[in-house]
Amino acid sequence: MTTPLHFNAFVMNTGSHIHHGQWRRPDARQTEFNDVQTWIHLAKLLEAAKFDAMFFADVTGLYGDSDADFDVYVHEGLQIPSNDPTVLLSALAVNTEHLGLALTSNVVQSHPFHFARQVSTLDHISNGRIAWNVVTGMQNNGARNFGQAQLTDHNERYEWAEEYVDVTYKLWEGSWDEGALLKDKEGSSFSDPSKIHKIYHEGKRYSVEGPHLPSPSPQRTPVLYQAGSSASGRGFAARNAEAVFLIAPSPAVAAEQISETRALAVSHGRNADDIKFFQGLSFVIGDTEEEAQAKALEYEKYVSVDGYLAHMAVVDKTGRVYDPSTPLKDVDTNGARGFLEWTSRYITDREPVVGDLGILQARNTRIVGTPESIADQIEVWQAAGIDGVNVINWVIPGSFEEFADKVLPVLRARGLAQSSYAEGPLRQKLFGSPRLNERHPAAKYRGAFATNADVVEQSEPQLVE
Repeated sequence: MTTPLHFNAFVMNTGSHIHHGQWRRPDARQTEFNDVQTWIHLAKLLEAAKFDAMFFADVTGLYGDSDADFDVYVHEGLQIPSNDPTVLLSALAVNTEHLGLALTSNVVQSHPFHFARQVSTLDHISNGRIAWNVVTGMQNNGARNFGQAQLTDHNERYEWAEEYVDVTYKLWEGSWDEGALLKDKEGSSFSDPSKIHKIYHEGKRYSVEGPHLPSPSPQRTPVLYQAGSSASGRGFAARNAEAVFLIAPSPAVAAEQISETRALAVSHGRNADDIKFFQGLSFVIGDTEEEAQAKALEYEKYVSVDGYLAHMAVVDKTGRVYDPSTPLKDVDTNGARGFLEWTSRYITDREPVVGDLGILQARNTRIVGTPESIADQIEVWQAAGIDGVNVINWVIPGSFEEFADKVLPVLRARGLAQSSYAEGPLRQKLFGSPRLNERHPAAKYRGAFATNADVVEQSEPQLVE
């Protein structure tokens, strides 16, 4: 029996997210990202098409060397200007009923007590449709924007993330017992104080007393996404994530990453299927193969090589992108070394140049074809182990309109896409239950703080530096 895949729209509240240069197309509306109606229209389109969720990426700083020229990012609109997706989700929540709403938030950018309160509020507003993509940051400029001299060491960032999520788990899962909220007008009791607890968290980076101020939301803890591909990232995902976002270059590589992460999850006491894997893919769709290939060439006319190079941090020490005619062997950069090496192996009939990087990156994880041939390729990805697809747009809303109108009907006919929404919150739609299962590390905090209910005095908590 075929299992339906899940489909998210992978977007960002900015003008140029993944496919750079496409904002210049006449039909591209992502230039209107400041207009809330752009996103409300898209959210309604996605819900009508039965997408599972709208997944918002985000950053808190510029790419590249913090001390170098950043003109290229500004010229390309490469995630600058950009707006905070957390705020936008409120508007989308009240204009949709079933569509999941995923936000990206860096552990550096918001104190966990404040962030947990924001997410609970959004989960209440949306009736349980919020997901959180947990990220640790990758821009030095982003670190400086929050008072750090530079980006913290990679492994240390994941240790930081472990404490950060631990605080939020305590607040979401442990601070309020079930049945604490009464709203008893006759008995004149809004909540039961014996069922609401301070958490008294003391850690390396945070000291949080509690209690959590919002009452439990429909999911308590939002659906948890993670996108790290390093060893530390996969370990964090194995312990904490319910969904992992992949940008694997092939089904074979995806299968390897999925297998490794599932095995790690089992080693941490979870089940292999406690995590769902979403591959990022973009699509060029034609009624015939010839039409699809012609459309692909049309998209490539708008490709910004500079945009892709800047996104990959293939820039010189002044922050300027290399001239497209520069041989790859002459490039001196710390950015995208793996992709440079792969390109050099891929192009063997001539000397590969910097310009090749941009075009090949535009083609990376791209599927070109008819709805039927695209469905064939998606089946290959599913056979590799993915549970869903993060659909990456070329233009908004056209890329999603085409996918909804042409590809999804074929997928539904094959049993590969849902034709209606399941009931309940987002986690229930994805996993069959609105709350985290007992194997997740957050579950240990349920009822864990009841013994603190009689504590009268606690020393003043101090932030541990």
